[in-house]
Amino acid sequence: MKTDIQIAQEARMLPIRDVAAGLGIKEDDLELYGRYKAKLSDQYMRGLKKEKDGKLILVTAINPTPAGEGKTTVSVGLGQAFGRLGKRAILALREPSLGPCFGIKGGAAGGGYSQVLPMEDLNLHFTGDFHAITSANNLLAALLDNHIQQGNSLQIDSRQVVWKRCLDMNDRVLRNVVVGLGAKADGFVREDHFVITVASEIMAILCLARDMADLKDRLSRVIVAYNLSGEPVTAGDLKAVGAMAALLKDAMKPNLVQTLEHTPALVHGGPFANIAHGCNSVRATAMGLKMADYVITEAGFGADLGAEKFLDIKAPMAGLHPDCVVLVATVRALKYNGGLPKDQLTEENLAALERGIANLDKHIENLHSFGLPIVVTLNSFLTDTPAETDLVRDFCQKKGCEFALSQVWAKGGEGGIPLAEKVLEVLENKKSEYHPLYEPSLPLEEKIKRIADKIYGADGVDYSPAARRQLQKIVSMGMNHFAVCMAKTQYSLSDDAGKLGRPEHFRVTVREIYPAAGAGFVVVVLGNIMTMPGLPRVPAANHIDVTNDSVITGLF
Repeated sequence: MKTDIQIAQEARMLPIRDVAAGLGIKEDDLELYGRYKAKLSDQYMRGLKKEKDGKLILVTAINPTPAGEGKTTVSVGLGQAFGRLGKRAILALREPSLGPCFGIKGGAAGGGYSQVLPMEDLNLHFTGDFHAITSANNLLAALLDNHIQQGNSLQIDSRQVVWKRCLDMNDRVLRNVVVGLGAKADGFVREDHFVITVASEIMAILCLARDMADLKDRLSRVIVAYNLSGEPVTAGDLKAVGAMAALLKDAMKPNLVQTLEHTPALVHGGPFANIAHGCNSVRATAMGLKMADYVITEAGFGADLGAEKFLDIKAPMAGLHPDCVVLVATVRALKYNGGLPKDQLTEENLAALERGIANLDKHIENLHSFGLPIVVTLNSFLTDTPAETDLVRDFCQKKGCEFALSQVWAKGGEGGIPLAEKVLEVLENKKSEYHPLYEPSLPLEEKIKRIADKIYGADGVDYSPAARRQLQKIVSMGMNHFAVCMAKTQYSLSDDAGKLGRPEHFRVTVREIYPAAGAGFVVVVLGNIMTMPGLPRVPAANHIDVTNDSVITGLF
């Protein structure tokens, strides 16, 4: 069986100008990054405003296993299937982070015969967007420490510096560091921290900003520290906004690439969903709606994370109205949620599947609470048995939920036609009554409680003493109207990765709360989730290499 990277390297890509031409995009509106990647010009984006919006399809999933369950693969395959049916469709996806590529999960460009190309570029440096975000983040950190060193006219309290440096790599030793060691000229000694780039507020801001003016306005509101009077100090106070915007100028432009079957894909932005808001950029999604009749976008990890944040953060801020949601499940993930060990997931086990299907049940309930029509799709694996597939299909029918089998990994767009036809049927016959879970006017504590209660199924929310103080501070700063971005484990509906399936009779614990004032939300950290992940015992990086002919191997 061929690996994903072998399939990708054997594919015949079209020059990206040809893919663009199929969308009516002139070459003058492309900023080429070689033959197969391009950014779309600001001029082209402005010219789209008069176009009518297409239909927006959100792809999400049940809680995954540590290996991931192919949500991006299904998204890509669905887009290819629309193309085979003669429909004008475009994908709007996130860019992968280097952290998972070199860690445990591998690449994030889809898989099998439903991939986005060029796969190696996409999973590694791509067009440099993440480097620009990292640089802008760390420029702000450097300007902050330099201001303190050069006289500190803003009276910054070095004990209350909250801005963290970032790096797009899983590197646990950088979670807590000490900076400024050495001579007096080397700065003030203080504790500092790193987050992974995809958890940086700059990533969130880039993904939520509508245009350059909005970007700069959001950057100006970023809180970096507090002064000796306890008042916030912002990037605007440090006069950092112009230089940061200059670094982000090109990164603001969505990237155009293609799938194995030449379906156009806008791949732009990449916040994690377990520690950030988990959605691609507003600009790419909004642009896609003007470029095609159907836009397929995905939100990271399970629907309790990425979809909730898409529906409660991204969509309200951007004025988006999703028309349908595709909920991805796999037999092995359901068996995992039923308590089956990871090394037994390929074996038929109907009892574990019946226990684990409660997880799917909860996600269906959650998505219905947002007023959305749902199509459940079972992402097929070779080890699935007919009895297991029938069990899931029968369950969905009993729930009154649409169902389609997806075989896009093995068959590409052809394997996604039943799903595409079911989605088209739902779009034709069922009207979306989408609404967020909460109104902005609801107090922050009530928003947190509502997500924990309605989405996770928790009996209540407990706060550490530090988190309680942080919440009171945020409310006193006038941020009660902010959205809430939960940071928690992706493996469970609860904040405990060991509570699988549909946990009951549990409470969640808020360990930390901090404002992302530029993004417009507060980050609520549950349990022991880390904003700088670590590498596993055997990292995926150990298996990646380059041949003497400069061909990358082992990426996935």
